[in-house]
Amino acid sequence: MLRNSHASDRQASALVAEPLSQAAAVPTSRRGFLKVGAVAGGGFLLSLTLPAAVRAAVNGATASNGVLNAYVEITPDNIVTIMSKNPEIGQGIKTMLPMIIADELDVDWKQVRIAQAPLNPALYGRQFAGGSQATPMNWDPLRKVGAAARQMLVTAAAQRWGVSTSECSTTSGMVHHQTSGRTLDYGALAVDAAKLPAPALDSVKLKDPKDYKIIGRSVPGVDSPKVVKGEPLFGIDQTLPGMLYAVFQKCPVFGGKVASANVDDIKKMPGVRHAFVVEGGNDLQGLMPGVAIVADSWWRAEKARRKLQVTWDEGATAQQSTDGFARQAAALGAKAPATSLRNDGDVAAALKGAAKVVEASYSYPFIAHAPLEPMNCTAHVQGDGVTLWAPTQNPGPGRSLVSQTLGIPESKVTVNMTRCGGGFGRRLDSDFMAEAAWISKVAGAPVKLVWTRVDDMQHDFYRPAGWHFLKGGVDDKGTLVAWQQHFVSFGRNGQFARSANMETTIFPAGRVPNLSMGTSLMEFGIPTGPLRAPGSNALAFVFQSFIDEMAHAAGKDPLQFQIDLLGKDELLPGRGAGFSTGRARGVLEKAREVSGWGQRTLPARTGMGVGFYYSHLGYFAEVVEVAVANDGQIKINKVWAVGDVGSHVINPTAAENVTQGGVLDGLGEALNQKITIEKGRVVEENFDSFQPLRLTQAAPVEVHFVTTNNPPTGLGEPPLPPAIPALCNAIFAATGKRIRSLPIDTEMLRA
Repeated sequence: MLRNSHASDRQASALVAEPLSQAAAVPTSRRGFLKVGAVAGGGFLLSLTLPAAVRAAVNGATASNGVLNAYVEITPDNIVTIMSKNPEIGQGIKTMLPMIIADELDVDWKQVRIAQAPLNPALYGRQFAGGSQATPMNWDPLRKVGAAARQMLVTAAAQRWGVSTSECSTTSGMVHHQTSGRTLDYGALAVDAAKLPAPALDSVKLKDPKDYKIIGRSVPGVDSPKVVKGEPLFGIDQTLPGMLYAVFQKCPVFGGKVASANVDDIKKMPGVRHAFVVEGGNDLQGLMPGVAIVADSWWRAEKARRKLQVTWDEGATAQQSTDGFARQAAALGAKAPATSLRNDGDVAAALKGAAKVVEASYSYPFIAHAPLEPMNCTAHVQGDGVTLWAPTQNPGPGRSLVSQTLGIPESKVTVNMTRCGGGFGRRLDSDFMAEAAWISKVAGAPVKLVWTRVDDMQHDFYRPAGWHFLKGGVDDKGTLVAWQQHFVSFGRNGQFARSANMETTIFPAGRVPNLSMGTSLMEFGIPTGPLRAPGSNALAFVFQSFIDEMAHAAGKDPLQFQIDLLGKDELLPGRGAGFSTGRARGVLEKAREVSGWGQRTLPARTGMGVGFYYSHLGYFAEVVEVAVANDGQIKINKVWAVGDVGSHVINPTAAENVTQGGVLDGLGEALNQKITIEKGRVVEENFDSFQPLRLTQAAPVEVHFVTTNNPPTGLGEPPLPPAIPALCNAIFAATGKRIRSLPIDTEMLRA
């Protein structure tokens, strides 16, 4: 169920489309320019080039390198082909980005064909899927692509008719002359339009949002019929003439090396073409040591691997374990932080003078990405070059890694992006691409490398574990006056490990007069990296659960406590343009309304909990209703999710699906998931021990959007983080037992 409301009209159920304010609009540079040309067979090809300042203006980063490009091709049969620049990983971007162009171009969606763009930074700038950045990076530039193409087609028609462009209008891929009633379709004008100079970007006129016909309407995914029918789309589907199949056995201990292996015996097994040791290197994100087996079928390669005998030099990481990290974290947590991250006011004095003080420790485990499609890549090394077919979220860095691994120029590396069977951040790393390329080089043939589920589970870049030691104080009026937080994480020499950091602007920072944050770091050898909503997926649990604890200590309603804590509407330091307390309040108030918060008498051991988080430029508040049986088993009755991702929800059905998926993903993490390290290696092997959310655990997720006068932002990450604390807070409301460690231990919930 999808609902939308405008921030100033909480009762409205229809999406209200508003123009962006001048202050909120993404700036473009006069150095941005358009290129136009003809296509074979007659037609029109338009490319947009914008400097990286456009991207920087969205995410607050400094402009560095790279450009943003998009292409529109119109052929004489009035078919419009739009290139989709970014990898498709299930987030709907292959459909959504072309929708933006198509609407401003003023064509019917049935005229549109979509093609996956190749990796070409010279044309497209950065091409990646991650950080919920596709919408904010491309909203303004791609509208200008469509508007510019429309303007050129109108000009071509006006010149043919000998009339002013002001007398012409467009609709459904047609140019109309209002006075004479003449019409021409875009296909008939394509050749003439291709001869015209491209307009300056700052001269193109964009549609009034009230005239949008595609943006804001539900459009099915362009690949959905093929996915349903099982047609080949994914990396694992790739085939080539003469292709061989490979498996790659790495040391179960991260960073371990091959001491010896019975590769001569493996070579004698049926179907095996090659078996060899890969020396690799020390970079956990690159080509690591291992043994490659290449055969004429994947099953024969995998069967041979089961006979593989390797003596490993395991290295220092073999001494590390989950239990050891926990003991070390507890010892560090009992001391003062090694490094101060933020210090507002006088926390010690505020705690001493507080009417009530709450002290708690929170922890969360390592987590694997576990996409349904395991890592795979097809590589064909020929001469001094290589072509790859890869389900990658990050093809540019993947190409760079392969270039470095093979010792060839990047210009000799061609990357074809396939659809990804899930990514969740795992495919931002490209180790599997380097492995496939190296194996193809040694084998002298095209090779498809496919990991097993065990490979995927035990050689991931994990969401880091973390430990938080907190104290909070409220005064006699129930106001939060003190917050002290010691975060024990991973890193070295004062630098956090990948995705193991904590930003110091997370709410309630800036709203508690006396607040301190500090950290102590532990060295480790476990590879970590971004998992969907990196950082936020764990930190939301800690921050929002402890705020809930403080609300109960103050004797206040938890949802109202958050609204009161937000204070007046203003922009505080934070990601992007900053953290808007007004937008945060808007989604919390809407969540209260749609969930009926506080309006119903719930049965025994049933409770409602709330969670809010600002993540990847999106604001989400979520309410979970949960029932806990006497034996501790949890039944989630329903979830209400309210988001503010700006002025437009471009594809509502896709937005609803992504939001529901994010919420359910978060619930699965909270209920089931952990990665355990013993002797430097991962214990879990498959979905039996590392469980995704089960159908019996899933719940209806009702989605609402509050539209505000802000640039549209992405949805891949923001819905996930608040689901976890909302569930845990609901369990407390139902049972009086506080969840401070994940995944949830149902034994502690017994009546």
